[in-house]
Amino acid sequence: APDPGAATGSGGEIRDEGATGQGSKPKVGLCGFSVSNLKIDGAKQPWEVDYGKPKQIVSALDIMIEGPIGAAAFNNEFGRPNTLGYFRTFEQATPEGEVRGYHKPIMLAGGLGHIRENHIQKGEIAVGNKIIVLGGPAMLIGLGGGAASSVGSGEQSEDLDFASVQRANPEMERRCQEVIDACTNLGEDNPIVSIHDIGAGGLSNGLPELVNDSGKGGRFELREIPNDDKQMSPLEIWCNESQERYVLAVSEENLATFDAIAKRERAPYAVLGEATKEQELILDDRLFDNQPIDKPMQVLLGNPPKTFKDVRTQDLALNALETANIDLSEAISRVLQLPTVANKSFLITIGDRSVTGMVARDQFVGPWQVPVADCAISVADYDNYHGEIMSMGERTPMALIDANATARMSIGEALTNMLGGYVEDIHHISLSANWMSASGHPGEDSKLFEAVKAVGEDLCPELGLTVPVGKDSMSMKSSWVDGDQQKSVTAPLSLIISAFSKTPDARLQKTALLKQDTESELWLIDLGFGQNRMGGSCLAQVYNQLGDAAPNLDDGQVFKRFFALINELNKDHLIDAYHDRSDGGVITTLLEMAFASHTGLTIETDQDALGELFNEELGCVIQVSQANKAAVQSAIEATGLSVATTHIASLNNQDQIIINQGGETVFNESRASLQSLWSKTSYEVAKLRDNPTCAKSEFDSVSENTTGLVFDTQFDINEAVAAPYISRGARPKMAILREQGVNGQIEMAAAFDKAGFEAIDVHMSDILSGRLSLEEFKGMVACGGFSYGDVLGAGRGWASSILYNARAKDDFSAFFERNDSFA
Repeated sequence: APDPGAATGSGGEIRDEGATGQGSKPKVGLCGFSVSNLKIDGAKQPWEVDYGKPKQIVSALDIMIEGPIGAAAFNNEFGRPNTLGYFRTFEQATPEGEVRGYHKPIMLAGGLGHIRENHIQKGEIAVGNKIIVLGGPAMLIGLGGGAASSVGSGEQSEDLDFASVQRANPEMERRCQEVIDACTNLGEDNPIVSIHDIGAGGLSNGLPELVNDSGKGGRFELREIPNDDKQMSPLEIWCNESQERYVLAVSEENLATFDAIAKRERAPYAVLGEATKEQELILDDRLFDNQPIDKPMQVLLGNPPKTFKDVRTQDLALNALETANIDLSEAISRVLQLPTVANKSFLITIGDRSVTGMVARDQFVGPWQVPVADCAISVADYDNYHGEIMSMGERTPMALIDANATARMSIGEALTNMLGGYVEDIHHISLSANWMSASGHPGEDSKLFEAVKAVGEDLCPELGLTVPVGKDSMSMKSSWVDGDQQKSVTAPLSLIISAFSKTPDARLQKTALLKQDTESELWLIDLGFGQNRMGGSCLAQVYNQLGDAAPNLDDGQVFKRFFALINELNKDHLIDAYHDRSDGGVITTLLEMAFASHTGLTIETDQDALGELFNEELGCVIQVSQANKAAVQSAIEATGLSVATTHIASLNNQDQIIINQGGETVFNESRASLQSLWSKTSYEVAKLRDNPTCAKSEFDSVSENTTGLVFDTQFDINEAVAAPYISRGARPKMAILREQGVNGQIEMAAAFDKAGFEAIDVHMSDILSGRLSLEEFKGMVACGGFSYGDVLGAGRGWASSILYNARAKDDFSAFFERNDSFA
């Protein structure tokens, strides 16, 4: 499966070698290895390994079933909440007979964090500082380069393919993270001088870059590199891309501190060498008593030659979208089932969305937990309401029409999504730009140039936004042989924008959940100003068309006024709901609001219902109560957006979705049946991957008439309920017990701290080594997470580490036998 930490699926190709017979899953092989006789009825069958030549690459469906499981497993085990994402499917033949779309998947993982001001700049590495590799051992990973993801199947050897495949170890990365956190928490006594991650090129890239940042050289010993594959050559040991590793510099006087922290967290590390004054890279190999590398740093990291590309713009033969024969009811049905628009629960529910205890907005909205949130919101600590907002935007099919438009619209969508939270100033937002392109394919390099210019030179400077980070993949084309037929699929230019901002109050959020206890209207603010450009839309896609005119973010200044307007309406509590317009058009926006709220809507359109409802121009729908109507109108007029604002819908108590065109009803369907249709795609995928009975039960609940999740607290949540029970400021010591892989200890400690205890971090290694004893504590809590990788029997493993260690067994026994202890 693709590496979940990469912007593109750069892991090995996964090939479908045909079905194994009735009632069985397809035989799916990874890099030529295939598994057969894997029955879905749960009967035990032998695993067969077939080393035959693969016939074709795996289907897109199999990628969407298997790939996200790997990403979610990393998310869960590492212990970071997965609260945001997107899902785009596209495949279409051009008039010239070329297939454009995503047979090679894009899997994107990004995150948001905090950094102390004194850690913004790396420290200056001094001569003699020890250079350390922290984390997992070297393995035969990444040495095939782009072979597995970029070369046509069957063109390279299986050995090269296998050497390209990434193997993720989230528990190891968790242990490394605990070491880094422990070091940075020491403040001025942080033993880490400088740090660098290991990615492309492995240690051969990371180590020289680490010392070169401080104008130093380095001398290293090859055989000090932790290694799990003794057959690797010196080149393979030095260049492999085994993940979950960092290189860092530590002064000799702080080495003992670092050693103690790493041993406590059971995080392996090795001292590979030290920084030198001479700016040279020297690699010794004591096994062969030689020096595989002895080079000046200037040779390695000097000025590379400039890349020259002869780029030519390609004339496009585009046809206008033909809508004359499109039926409104059928169009709604098709668009609602398109994976890009449809319910994405099957992707979301496999990932942890609550770990850290700081999530203020995840994907699910309202009592019925419908996944329609525009953005993700978290709080910065456990005591206040300030926090951060994260959102995403991408409009990739439009790139086949207009690269400038797809870039500007991607930023526009990320920002309209971010308006689900409150941003004081648009200048607080930073963007991450992830670019995917089939570089070298006719016309694609010119589109890439045009899109990068639109982002970097035009729109972002106009909006006052920065793009400090990003990633790219320039090989977004898949080729393979199917029988005697050569096939290929070329992805459109793909820009995925992730937007990040601080927020002063995470409670200031508006979702698609409609307020139903007051008289109100739904207003559309249309930033396309009635142009209704349909090119690259979901409606075009489900009718196998593209169109000739794509939406665009036409005026940056107008957009800034719109952005400020929505933020002000949110801050002043003048709107009750907000949902942006993107995939599927405003009909999707309105239906998702109805789905989240289990209510009917009466929608009003003019004569061009398809154009009005399915265009994907930027904009939003807001719910305005009668009480606030005048104030909202006044604010809209002040920003010059009155001409873009129209009444588009109102709530009805019939639980029906009614569309009136020019005063005549042209569509009338129950909200429950449409919501079931919208959820059907997720169900169909889930029943292939999960227990089909459970998937069916979940799907059936979509149309059931329930009250959803309702809570009724019998106390004031703002009152310190523990206060009467805490005497004279006493704070009993609480052991927050964890084992390797546990990731819930911080929020557990915060909970006990709020309840009046003194929470102390206790690792099992502290108990086993005798550094700490439970006799110091009044209470103990075992924290959750993924100890020992959450394999079957992990809990027993933790218990056995106590029962078969005399010191630990005595310590736990004495604790449980006391009269004044609890667990």
